[in-house]
Amino acid sequence: MIRIPQVRVIDDEGNQLGVMPTPRALEMAQERGLDLVEVAPMAAPPVARFLDFGQYKYELTKREKEAKRRQRSVTFKEVRLSPKIGTGDFETKVHRAVEFLEDGDRIKVTVRFRGRELSHPELGRMLLERFAEQVKEHGVIERAPVLEGKSMFIVLASTHKPKVAETPQRSGRPEGAPAQEPAAAAAPATAAAPAPAATVATPKTMPTPTNGAEAPQTASASGD
Repeated sequence: MIRIPQVRVIDDEGNQLGVMPTPRALEMAQERGLDLVEVAPMAAPPVARFLDFGQYKYELTKREKEAKRRQRSVTFKEVRLSPKIGTGDFETKVHRAVEFLEDGDRIKVTVRFRGRELSHPELGRMLLERFAEQVKEHGVIERAPVLEGKSMFIVLASTHKPKVAETPQRSGRPEGAPAQEPAAAAAPATAAAPAPAATVATPKTMPTPTNGAEAPQTASASGD
């Protein structure tokens, strides 16, 4: 519900119509068979646009779903070593760490000491430095070797950008079936300025002032 008395109006073709009273803007939108949608509520004055609100919500939801599909959050992985790790196991751990780093993840590389191994922490430090050297083309040390209890670890940050997980497009046509002609392209929706939440205005009977002052202009949500 648009409560402000006046708005800066943009028509359905993107033309600036200037600042006008909200009821007048609503009337002009209805004459075109459209809704008055507040697309920039924080502007001064707020910006409203003539839109098909149903189509606007559909396009907004579609863009949000596409953004979620493409985004990939950086995760935190851990690789565990021991001071007496063999060469083969060490190389396997390095290879696995490289895969994590290529995906854009951060890695915590931990060396766990057992029994008397704790009396030689320099062995763990040397092992971690050797590990970091092996993966230096894919990650950099974000946190130097730290001994906490019976473990020593470093944190490696990836030098790669997080990979985008693309969803494969599945064809609904059975193998060998003739291809159907493409459907007619839908009319492009009018682009709208991004807004966290759109407000739609429709006319409503104004309350009668009781103290002689002019009553504020209000509009109820579309569909009332």
